[in-house]
Amino acid sequence: MRLFRPGFLAVRLFPEALFRGKTTEKVLYLTFDDGPDVISTIPLLNILSKNKVRAVFFCSGKAASENPDLIIRIKSEGHIIGNHGYYHLNGLLTSKHRYLIDIEKAAEFTSDSLFRPPYGSIKINQYRTIKRSYKIIMWDIMPYDFDRKFGGERSLSILKNKICPGAIIVLHDSPQSTVLEFLDIFIRFAYGEGYRFDIPV
Repeated sequence: MRLFRPGFLAVRLFPEALFRGKTTEKVLYLTFDDGPDVISTIPLLNILSKNKVRAVFFCSGKAASENPDLIIRIKSEGHIIGNHGYYHLNGLLTSKHRYLIDIEKAAEFTSDSLFRPPYGSIKINQYRTIKRSYKIIMWDIMPYDFDRKFGGERSLSILKNKICPGAIIVLHDSPQSTVLEFLDIFIRFAYGEGYRFDIPV
């Protein structure tokens, strides 16, 4: 079963994490996980620039360390870099000690103040420690762009049907993602519906 929105329990378990912007205005927040990548990042940046949209890129520390020029470009175009761990570890399958070391290692190349857990998976004891130093950004809409079998058209349909004021949208900066098939179309649709885009931090 696919969950396009986080469950009620997740919001209750992590009350200080941000799942949706606290606003009644028609504003959306685009976020991209897993990059930077030499294949996907530049086309994404070009689409965002063309449409005058700023976003948050939750970058893998390893990918960021291997692509410093892409990190420089992301920042230079007004986007924000977030920490997505160094090795993209699943918190539920990783000890607290190892998980925190992985985040600290990624911070050198990404951010020491903004974090999104890979897979959205994090234990309570990990969360309680991380929130002391980081603002934790989750998401309100997951359109499954990372799953090519799901298809870009279906991902676009999910976004069109589920956006609402304050929605934080998680997309993926990777060659496997279908995001490049629909991002420009979605942004223009959202503008047509009276939405604007901003940074949730």
